[in-house]
Amino acid sequence: MRRLTESATSTPVVPSAGDAGASADAVPAVDLLGVRKAFGAVEAVGGVDLEVAKGEFFTLLGPSGSGKTTLLRIIAGFVPADAGEIRLAGVNVTREPPFARNVNTVFQDYALFPHMSVYENVEYGLRVKGLRRRERRERAQTMLEMVRLPEHGERKPGQLSGGQRQRVALARAIANEPEVLLLDEPLGALDLKLRQEMQLELKRIQREVGITFVFVTHDQEEALTMSDRLAVMNNGRVEQVGTPVDVYEHPAGEFVAGFIGVSNLLDRGGRRLTIRPEKILLTETPMESVDGYHSEPGRVVGIVYLGSVTRYVVELDTGETLIAVNQNRETVASDALIASGSPVTVTWREDQTFTIETTSV
Repeated sequence: MRRLTESATSTPVVPSAGDAGASADAVPAVDLLGVRKAFGAVEAVGGVDLEVAKGEFFTLLGPSGSGKTTLLRIIAGFVPADAGEIRLAGVNVTREPPFARNVNTVFQDYALFPHMSVYENVEYGLRVKGLRRRERRERAQTMLEMVRLPEHGERKPGQLSGGQRQRVALARAIANEPEVLLLDEPLGALDLKLRQEMQLELKRIQREVGITFVFVTHDQEEALTMSDRLAVMNNGRVEQVGTPVDVYEHPAGEFVAGFIGVSNLLDRGGRRLTIRPEKILLTETPMESVDGYHSEPGRVVGIVYLGSVTRYVVELDTGETLIAVNQNRETVASDALIASGSPVTVTWREDQTFTIETTSV
């Protein structure tokens, strides 16, 4: 449909000089058209159409085997596409080798040279480009200040922590000022606390440098935290594209509803509905009927205390099971929680349920 729209008129529209900047920004940083890739009988990427805007933090999110890493490597040029086109800033690079594409890639293992200092690692791409030593060192120092490692230039990678090595790899990647930075699960080797810190750092750096980031992860929370937009992938195809809020609050299908966070799936009136656990009010007393709200009886069959919230598993009288989450706003004692086996009422606003399509996982 997009291609038909573009070719609908035979008279080209020529932008004025004042529109040149806006037109350049309107060209997608990454534009994928019908991209396919198979390995033998396995279709890893099945006809993907995708646009990533200039300056966007865009995430490819999906489980193992969904095709997200293969798609990233196709953009980088490491893996050739069997069909389709890859355009970078409007230029068709489908047949171009990796070095001819204005992109850099950060891998999970960082791929730093162990025998080189931090300065030398960050300068490496600049040296290949032929920049003079003084200019290389100034650029490297600027990059190290950006990733908050200004005093670590003389150290070797083996003298750094995992988080510091990740920052050096990032500094090296952005030193060349690529149009697009591709990140293949770069936080996967970090512990949870450091990973959460680096999520915020990556987003800060991306905003400062203004480079388009295409980020691959299987971690839903990571994708929701960092992305301007994200694409949920499954079995080589894109299930949904949107902002974190849109994808979480309005999942397009059963796979997205189940993969992004936790979602309750219910059949009501011939429709398949989804409702998020935090939208459900759980009470031990029946609720009065109120317009716009829906209540059903059930009983608690499981309790998980998570500190800030308590997760209750409720078996409805219909035989269905759903999960409700209560925020622990006040200090609670163990005996203050709703006991397992207790009869309860679950209530939700009808406008917070959404009809979804049933898809195979």
